[in-house]
Amino acid sequence: MLDPFPFSLFPNPRAGTPGTVVLPAGGFRRARAEITSWPGYAPTPLRDLEGLAGAARVGAIRFKDESGRFGLGSFKALGGAYAVAQLLVTELARRGVASAATTADLLAGRHAEATRDITVTCATDGNHGRSVAWGAQRFGCRCVIFVHAAVSQARLDAIVGHGAEVRRVPGTYDDAVREAAMVAADEGWFVVSDTSWPGYTTVPVDVMQGYRVMADEAADQWSGAPPTHVFMQGGVGGAAAAVSVQMRARYAPAPRFVVVEPDRAACLLASAELGAPAVVPGDLDTLMAGLACGEPSLLAWTELERAATAFMAVPDEAAIACMRLLARRGIVAGESAVAGLAGFLLAAADPAARATLGLTEASRVLLFGTEGATDPLLYRRLVGETA
Repeated sequence: MLDPFPFSLFPNPRAGTPGTVVLPAGGFRRARAEITSWPGYAPTPLRDLEGLAGAARVGAIRFKDESGRFGLGSFKALGGAYAVAQLLVTELARRGVASAATTADLLAGRHAEATRDITVTCATDGNHGRSVAWGAQRFGCRCVIFVHAAVSQARLDAIVGHGAEVRRVPGTYDDAVREAAMVAADEGWFVVSDTSWPGYTTVPVDVMQGYRVMADEAADQWSGAPPTHVFMQGGVGGAAAAVSVQMRARYAPAPRFVVVEPDRAACLLASAELGAPAVVPGDLDTLMAGLACGEPSLLAWTELERAATAFMAVPDEAAIACMRLLARRGIVAGESAVAGLAGFLLAAADPAARATLGLTEASRVLLFGTEGATDPLLYRRLVGETA
């Protein structure tokens, strides 16, 4: 278990209220059929943390381990690359090159001359940009990725390794999002973002539909009585919203859904407290780099404001402790993969939080380990051993 680190917990007063359908079922069926057909696809494992469940006084804890996804070390491979493929197919039809191109055509290079003239771009903390770059390399278009000042060299190098041009900009992730959108508008490029804003939602829907594959796999792999609780890390909220949608699609009643963020970048928690999308100012200086986001995604907030049971914020020290805890069990999880685990363990050890969230000795908890050691040097420094 963890030391008693301080944390914030906000029960969502709007949980369960009706709302807009963010991710239609038909779009998910198409995403699942497409992604599962790609070379190298395989479901990632769902690991049973039996000993930890006993220590936390719950019935079961299962951890979806995304460290091996498509060799990219992150669930993001499901979203960005799928959105790149969809964008290219749509753009080839719009340009009159191919009215019904498939990703198999793109993989075979059948429209390479046309796709080389298309540039995709995005901002990233590391993993999403790597997925977009991988998708661009795989499907044959040009890629330019914008990273902010705090993105590590190892994560930048991984993006460059997939043939992308990388441009570093000052400020935070949200500053990089704005820069990518501005340059794309000037240059005629296509933004493939995992966050959304008014007027920009089509591509992020494709990204989130790809993310749902991870949650769908977990539901397929789950045995016995269904999960009662899901603790999922936040960021801009795209992954959390995608998992939330899929949990509601697969289970009735849906598990209680708890969103967990770094306490230095808790824009979803702030939004829940305000009752509307909120911006967290400052440098967002959290170790959980993939979650260092100050502005929620419009689409994600539309889902989470009514589907999340509660919102939590946890300190970096709790994330480090969870990385080490998992390493002792042979599981490699990066610093942005463990916020959900940290939130659960802190809540499970606190009588008031247990009561608020309905955690009992019969509870069955699903967690998503969304990345492996995507920065190996940082992982070694934090955990004390190599991945």
